[in-house]
Order: sequence, then C-alpha cells, then structure tokens
Amino acid sequence: MGLAFSTLSIALTVVVVEVVEREATRHVERSIGHGLGELALQASDKLDRGMFERYREVGLIAKRFALADAGLGHDDWRRMLDDVRQTYNYYSWIGLADLQGKVMVSAGGLLEGADVSARPWFQEARKGDGHVGDVHEALLLSRLLPQSGGEPLRFVDVAFPFRDRDGKDRGVLGAHLSWQWARDVERSIIEPLEAERQVQALIVGANGVVLLGPPNLQGRTVDFPSLQEARGDNRPGYVIEKGIDGKTYMTGYSRSKGYADYPGLGWTVLVRQDIDNALVPVKRLRSYGLWSGIGLALLFSLAGVFVARWITRPLMQLGAEAARISQGGGAAIAPQNRAYDEVQALAGTLNALVSDQRRRQAQLEELNATLEQRVQERTQALAEALSVVRQSGQRINAIIESAQDAFIGIDLHGRIMDWNSQAEAMFGWSRDEVIGRSLGALIVPERFLANFDKAIRMANETGHLEMFERRAERIVQTRGGAELPVEVTAKLVVGPGTDFFSIFLRDISLRKKVEQMKNELVATVSHELRTPLTSMRASLSLLDSGAVDGVPDDARELIEIAHRHCERLVRMVNEMLDVEKVESGHVHLVRADQELAPILRDAVAAMQGHAQQAGVRLDCAGTLPGVCAEVDGDRLTQVITNLLSNAIKFAPAGSAVEAALGWHGDGVRIAVLDRGPGIPPDFRGRIFERFAQAEDEARRRQGSGLGLSISKRIVEEHGGRIGFEDRAGGGTVFYVDLPVHAHDAARAALENAK
Repeated sequence: MGLAFSTLSIALTVVVVEVVEREATRHVERSIGHGLGELALQASDKLDRGMFERYREVGLIAKRFALADAGLGHDDWRRMLDDVRQTYNYYSWIGLADLQGKVMVSAGGLLEGADVSARPWFQEARKGDGHVGDVHEALLLSRLLPQSGGEPLRFVDVAFPFRDRDGKDRGVLGAHLSWQWARDVERSIIEPLEAERQVQALIVGANGVVLLGPPNLQGRTVDFPSLQEARGDNRPGYVIEKGIDGKTYMTGYSRSKGYADYPGLGWTVLVRQDIDNALVPVKRLRSYGLWSGIGLALLFSLAGVFVARWITRPLMQLGAEAARISQGGGAAIAPQNRAYDEVQALAGTLNALVSDQRRRQAQLEELNATLEQRVQERTQALAEALSVVRQSGQRINAIIESAQDAFIGIDLHGRIMDWNSQAEAMFGWSRDEVIGRSLGALIVPERFLANFDKAIRMANETGHLEMFERRAERIVQTRGGAELPVEVTAKLVVGPGTDFFSIFLRDISLRKKVEQMKNELVATVSHELRTPLTSMRASLSLLDSGAVDGVPDDARELIEIAHRHCERLVRMVNEMLDVEKVESGHVHLVRADQELAPILRDAVAAMQGHAQQAGVRLDCAGTLPGVCAEVDGDRLTQVITNLLSNAIKFAPAGSAVEAALGWHGDGVRIAVLDRGPGIPPDFRGRIFERFAQAEDEARRRQGSGLGLSISKRIVEEHGGRIGFEDRAGGGTVFYVDLPVHAHDAARAALENAK
C-alpha cells in the first residue's frame, strides 16, 4: 500500500504538472505573442508617423520655395537648401532639378549639374503632387558621402513638384532621407527590451528584403510565415516559426498602413523572441511542480506504510489462527475483539469454511468406501461404448472400401486423413504413403494449386464452399504425372471431435471420350448433311412456290410436306453446327451499342406467322425506349426467337404468349411468358443441357433439344444470365438478364422504378 500511495502520488504529480504546463504555456505564449505584436505595432506606427513627418516637411519646403522671390540666384537657393539640411539632419541630400531633370542647385553643391531625369523620384513627382519611394542603396552619392559603420548608404526618396507663384511647374524638389532615422526608431523602442527579454526587430520591405535587422539577415530576401500572415491580415498578431538559423521564434508582426496623407510603403515590422527564452516562466513553474510532487509522494509513502501496518496487523493474527487450526490446534478461530468490522466478518467466514471443510471431509471418507465399485461400473460402461464405436468405425470403413468411387478425407489445412483402396488404384499412391501429406501437392496440377488453396481457405473462413453444393468436374494428376478428369463431390463434415472434408472422386475419362466421339460424330454428320440438304431445300422451295408448271395437286401436297420436313432438318443441322462452335469456343459476337426495344419487336414480328399457325396470340409489352446495351443483334434475336418458339410450342391453343422488356436490378430483363403445362421437376436441372428433352416433350413435340443450350452460351458470352421460374396462375417465365447503357431519360426511369 505504501508503494501504491507513492506510485499514485507520482502519477498525479506528473499529470498535474503536464496539465499546468500545457495551460501555462498556452497562456504565456498568448500573452507574450500579443505583447510582441503590440510592440511591432508601436514600431510600425512610429515608422509611419516619422515618414509622414518627413513627407510633410518636403511638401512644406516645396511650398516655401514657391513663395520665395523668383529673382533669387543659385547661391541664395543653395543657402536656403543648406539651412533646411542643417535644420532637418535626416536629409542626406536635398536639391532642385529643372523640368529636364538637370540638378540646378542642391545643399552643399552635391550633384549640381547631374542628370536625374531617369531617377524614379523625378519621374513620379512630375506626374502628380508628391512621391515617396522605398529604401534603396545610394547610386550617385555613394562616392560623395561618407559611410558610417561600413554599411552601404541607403535612402528613402521624397519628391514634390516645384511651382512658381502662378502654379506653373518649374521643376522638382527632391530629398534623400537617410535610413539612419529608422535606426533611431529601433533604439528608442526595441533596444530597451533586447537586454531584458532578448528580442530582435526586423523591418522588411514590401518585396521581402530585410531593410533593418540582425547582420545575418540585413539585405536578404525572406519569406517567413509571419510575413505571409501580415500580408493577409491588417491587424497585428503573432506566429511561432523557425528562422533560417534553425531556432524557433515567437514572432509578433504588424504591417505599416501609412498615416494621414502619407500612403505608406508596405513595410512589415517583425519583433521576435527565442521560444526557449519566452517560455522560461513555464519551465520554472514545471520544475516547482515536479519537486513539490516528489515531496508529496514521499510524504504519502510514509503515510501508506503506517496505514498498511495498521490494516495488516489483524490479518496476520488471523493467519496465525488459521495455521493453528490446520495443525489440529483447535476447531474455530478466536474472534478479534479490537479489530475493525471487515476483519470480524473475515473471521466469521473462515469459521464457516472450516465447518464446511470438516463436513466435506466426512462425506469424502464415506465416498471413498464405494469408489472402487463405481470405478468398475464406469470402466465397464466405457468398454461397451468403445466396442460400439469400433463396430461403427468398421462399418463405415467397409462402406467406404466397397464404394466404387475414390474416397479421400482431409483436415481443414488440406492434409490427408483417410485414403481408400479405390483412391490407391486411381492415383497409384498407397494409404501409408499419403497419410499426413498435403492433398494439393499430390493430386492437384500446379496450374490449379492456387485455386485449391484459396478454396480451402474460404471454406475455413466462411464454412461454405460452392463446390459442396453440387457435383463438379475437375482435373487431377496421378503418381506418374498423367492428368485425369474426375467428378468431385465434397462436403464439410462437422463433428464433436474434429471437422474434416469428405471428398468422393469418380473417374469420368471414359465418359469424356464418349462425349468427344459424339461431338465429332455430330459435327461430321452435320457438315455432311448440310450441303445436300441445302440443295434439296432450294429445289423443294422452287417446286412448292409453283415455279415449275404441270405439277399435279396430289404431288404438290407431298412436295409441301417434304419442303417442311427439309426446313426442319436444315434447322437441326444449323443448331448442331452452333453447338459445335459453342463447344470449340469459336462463337464470334459482333457487338455494338444497340437499343433493345427494336430487337425485341423485330423478333416478335418474325414469329407472328408461327404463332398464328399454332393458334396462339403473340403480344409485345413493357418495352423501354432509349435503353441500350452492347450486344450482337443477330445472336440476341436468335435467343429471343428460341424462347418464343418454345413458348408457342407448349402454349395451349387460344392462349397468349407475352414478350416484355423491363428493369431488373441494375440491368434489364427480357422475359417470355406462356400458359403452358410448366417444366417437370425432374427435368429442371437438365433443361439447359445439350439434347435435353422431357419425356412427354420428346414424345409429343419435334425438336433437337439444342436451342436452350445454345441460347445459354450466347447470353453468357454477353455477360448476362438466362433462367426460368414458375408463373403465378400456371405457365413458365423464361428470362434473359443483361447489363445496359441507358440514356439520361432511361436512367431517370430506372431510378423511378427502383
């Protein structure tokens, strides 16, 4: 407890010191920052007022000269300018230039006769009433005036037009204001604080050049964050920024705004202080708080030791009583008369535990007397259960071994747990060789290994795998490396012990060979029949159309029957060729962005004659104008025609077959609805297979059983889906879902439909 008190005190001290330091730093930073900003404001205001005084002085001098006697000579003018220079000692040079820019007279005779027409102060003063220019180094006067302190001469130009009594321009009065007066401003405001607070002052021109400041910054172009803040905010303020010397400064800023009719030059005054010096009071407060906390921690530690001793003394007495009881020295713990309430409650609880322990000990002695008999009964029951489990395992193994399919059991990581004799015969590996090894490394070809690992991982994560729900055809490899097509049935078995995958594999290589032979036979027969059937259809078509005269009426009826059956044979051959293309992957789609409604209407119009012969009404409803999809129009027409033909074939006479186009999800659905007898349940799973026909359909209807299989492949090549569902009230709905590219109006319709 003493350690806890000490730790708590230290933690509390650290927290308090951190909170106080953060708040104090924020308040001190704000106070010092605003103070620096106010100091910068005072300096910029004094600069503006000083420049206003100089600006006004030069204007007054120009007016004074205008009132002077026009008959004065050059000596008189020079004497007047010398008086002005002695009166206002900030002027390094003052003189009068004529309208052509030639200096007529100046104080001390400096630059008399020089041409100043190209100087900005002369040109600007000629345009208006007065001009004040930014700080610049001396050009013509650098060799004529002495330099102080090794610094280059720098001036601020002030100029006013000089007119006679009648207001006629006679020249320009120009003055070069020495930059030394800015030093006087710095000494009067900043230097008293530099010794106490260690601050620095900078005067920065509108172009970012340091006009006045520390020697390492004098004349350099800078772009401090404080300058950016000063340009964007007319009010004084402060920022914390890093200088080019790597130190962090708290910088107050104020931008000059001019004064009275003096427009100002856009100077910015920066007053900055090293952040370490600025936050010295905070560091002192932190140190004081830290040492105070340490003292409090020591004090609380001593208090904790005394409190802990007071609390633990009765507990130690209880421990001694408990030890005496464990050694057989008594039957109960003596009460602690002078102890606090918690110790009294603990003593009562320990007494209750001792009583309960003695009671349980008596029960245990009684139980031990019958333990041997109970163990014998339990052992016999376990032996009987083990015998039942063994018999069940033997039956399961017998069933698996007698199965005609190969059986493989793998754990959730893909390692083989079981391997029957059929698996040994199929793959060439014995059971002892494969147990514990990875199934994928043994029988899965390398190109499919990544998919196998992914399937195992997905089954572990979700407990679901698509392959568990249906039979699947896969390629495996034998011990010799030969690839073998198999039909796989897999299931995830969840048991009380461990979960595992149960996999049955059936060799379908013989079935694949038979299918290949059948496909080759169909292709050969189709190609061999197509040429003679084409010529026969053409000849019968000519005879049926009456192109040949003299054909008897009874022969014409036979020709019509032959022509109709020849057409059916040609359709069957074409469907067989389409199947061959689908199986070989040679189905070529010529896709284009087309509107779907005209395709549906054209297909319905083409089947109207067939519907009339069957006594069925064919309707087209629910078309969507403006809905487009990237499709092969001819192939999509073939799909719709197949669906309409099947619907007409099974629709009762006098009923209606409907074709509709509508929204479905994020795409569009083409649906064909009939009122036929529906699809038998045992035929639903094979309806899209090749040559698949229901028994009553094959018996009552004529067809090849290829139309739906071809339609399914065409729809899937378009990225769509074909399916069917029972219709409410009887009949069937076959549908084709396609992705679409809708125009703006169609998209609005889609949103409304949703």
